Amino acid sequence: MINLPPGIRIWLIAGITDMRKGFNGLGELVQHTLDENPFSGHIFIFRGRRGDMVKILWADADGMNLYMKRLEDGQFVWPVAREGKITLTRSQLTLLLDKLDWRQPKTPTRLNPVKML
Repeated sequence: MINLPPGIRIWLIAGITDMRKGFNGLGELVQHTLDENPFSGHIFIFRGRRGDMVKILWADADGMNLYMKRLEDGQFVWPVAREGKITLTRSQLTLLLDKLDWRQPKTPTRLNPVKML
């Protein structure tokens, strides 16, 4: 995973996005639909109709970055909302990209210590 600078916000864009869009099209969505600045340094995550692909738009000090991940099997867990944005933590982003349910992560149960005889 890429080291993210402190203070960065991670925004998951609800609904379905046309995955044919590139830098300009996704930046336009961020700017006009979400009323956000695509060059703010925040991360914006989009999902396609089939649910097997996400695109991540992120502007850093060097320029605009566009990352894409396509699953060979299964779908990314996505909110039911059709519009708007949802903020994620870094941990939730990792879970999302690992195809796990980021919405309600379960903390591991503590194992009982083994009694020695």
